[in-house]
Amino acid sequence: MAQLYADEQFPFPVVVLLRALGHDVLTAQEAGQATKGIPDEQVLDFAASRQCAVLTQNRRHFVRLHRFCPEHAGIVVCSEDLNWQRLADNIHRAIEDEEENLAGKLLRVNRPPS
Repeated sequence: MAQLYADEQFPFPVVVLLRALGHDVLTAQEAGQATKGIPDEQVLDFAASRQCAVLTQNRRHFVRLHRFCPEHAGIVVCSEDLNWQRLADNIHRAIEDEEENLAGKLLRVNRPPS
């Protein structure tokens, strides 16, 4: 399963569900990186230093970072979805589709239309 780093705004209930699906997820809070105003570039570097793909809902900034800094351990950008089980399942499927090799990749996980 994938190694992921959830940024500080990512919903913790989804982290719990991803862990139940077998993913190794480290949160910014657990890493002591939350509430420090750390720039997105440093979040990406921190995750890469631990061979973790970033898990975020901050789509605009991380899509831009992917374009300018393609050397990373992966980025999974998600649209907001309050159905946490569906979001976790969609992330899990997206990672499986990549055969868990996320290095240098940008995965987009979008909420299905209502």
